[in-house]
Amino acid sequence: MDPIERLLTRGVAEIIPEKQGLKNILKKRKVTIYQGFDPTAESLHIGHFIGIRKLSEFQKLGHKVIFLIGDFTGMIGDPTDKSAARIKLTKSQVKKNMKGYLNQIKNIINFEGDNPVKILYNSEWLAKLTFEEVIELSSNVTVQQMIERDFFQERLKKGKPIYLHEFLYPLMQGYDSVYMDVDIELGGTDQLFNMLVGRSLMKSLKNKEKYVMCMKLLTDSSGRKMGKTEGNAINLTDSASSIFAKVMGFPDEFVTPSIELLTDLPLDYAKGKNPLEVKKKIAYEVVRQIHQEEGARAGLTYFENTVQKGNVPKNAETVKFSRNKINIIDLLTQSGQVESRSSAKNLIKEGAIDVDGKKIADTGFELNLEKQRTIKIGKKKYIVAVKT
Repeated sequence: MDPIERLLTRGVAEIIPEKQGLKNILKKRKVTIYQGFDPTAESLHIGHFIGIRKLSEFQKLGHKVIFLIGDFTGMIGDPTDKSAARIKLTKSQVKKNMKGYLNQIKNIINFEGDNPVKILYNSEWLAKLTFEEVIELSSNVTVQQMIERDFFQERLKKGKPIYLHEFLYPLMQGYDSVYMDVDIELGGTDQLFNMLVGRSLMKSLKNKEKYVMCMKLLTDSSGRKMGKTEGNAINLTDSASSIFAKVMGFPDEFVTPSIELLTDLPLDYAKGKNPLEVKKKIAYEVVRQIHQEEGARAGLTYFENTVQKGNVPKNAETVKFSRNKINIIDLLTQSGQVESRSSAKNLIKEGAIDVDGKKIADTGFELNLEKQRTIKIGKKKYIVAVKT
């Protein structure tokens, strides 16, 4: 496929105002494209990974790419799809959250060479807006436009509050485009409204046509984004073995979209192949991009030896339980490997507990002991839980 056609097609749900116009521009000149990432958590996740991959694709074709960290908008909180207002974050919380972002993406997008990614922070301009300027910006968006959004309508029906600062979020995100004077904004389909506000502001304030590129989302069978369903969140800070195991745990319906959105494999790669081997290849490619080749090999080896073949690490201690199910906190404390329930909770919150290669983030997680389970505590300690 022609590189530009591939750029505008693979993983892309929609281009506004239309694909052909953008294609014509890309044939004539280099453009500036950006995507914003609000530091609402300490780790970027697999949904962000999809956009970062597309940014990298633009970068490889010589276009100017901006990785925008929304350290100001992150404090406001994007209301999109939220049934209640987000808890506002402080400057210190945002600063802590974004501390590791660049390290998380360093293997996915290029920081060096002739065309390095540009890292910007929107507090550099949004924090300097005067109240007069905010009012002037607000005159470009109507209350009707805001209130008609589905999730706001749901809140109104249920009598839940809608706060004024939530209306300001898309306005602030929209101004990012104006300040950076970009040609394209990239984001998931769930960000369409916010991106269109930026398009309107660009037209009003600069009389410039900004293109909006909506990427497809990796969703489960109910339409919920990855990470919104219990147990399927994949963070870029997860270990190689954890990411590998989580991808292997994808339902079969995820195979085709995962190939398109998470890898550079041919779209028909799965055709006629063993489903297990296809998933291994997808998992390998995902881990390779995040943790490089060494991490991908380690993830594959761990999965095959510990999960697939059921081999137990040599330093693992076997702990027997009489029940069929057990809470992860109870298991850790009753095994004698963790001294207290509070210590167990802290280990889980720190991402230091894996079960069969999958990182556990929920302190209420229950293990089914109908089969042998391998638990990793920290970097080197293992226990094997079995039912007596």
